[in-house]
Amino acid sequence: MEKYDQLLISLRQVIRAIGIHSKQLNKKSGLTGPQLMVMTKIAQLDAPMAKQVANEINLSPATVTSIIDRLEAKELVMRKRSQLDKRKVELYLSLAGETLLQGAPKPLQEHFIKRYQALESWEQSQLLSSVERIASMMDAEELDAAPVLVVGQIQEGQ
Repeated sequence: MEKYDQLLISLRQVIRAIGIHSKQLNKKSGLTGPQLMVMTKIAQLDAPMAKQVANEINLSPATVTSIIDRLEAKELVMRKRSQLDKRKVELYLSLAGETLLQGAPKPLQEHFIKRYQALESWEQSQLLSSVERIASMMDAEELDAAPVLVVGQIQEGQ
């Protein structure tokens, strides 16, 4: 087997692992990975606005707004106009959202990050460089991506 075949197999295994975890997350909590990230960030921040959440998780404000719309429809997130500045709309988790978030499984990237951080600094750099090169070879450097491990287009159906 050629080395490029082995590399493509490894990439496919990564994609499949992410897909399996995403399906398990959705089955257990009814949430997608990006929805879980948005809810987690809202819980961590003090009455954030959508733009602040977007900046924190490295997604476009339009994508985050779409995710918040879906979470609001599920009555997991609430929007409230700021008392101090009526132009601002602040985000809060509903009681149902807080309860769901407490019982939700941890995102796949938390497990990955722990293992990655356990590596020596030189090995972390080597892996980062290699994966950045792969992204470049696939003409993927300009694609909108966040540090969340989910399969599919984040903007579609989240």
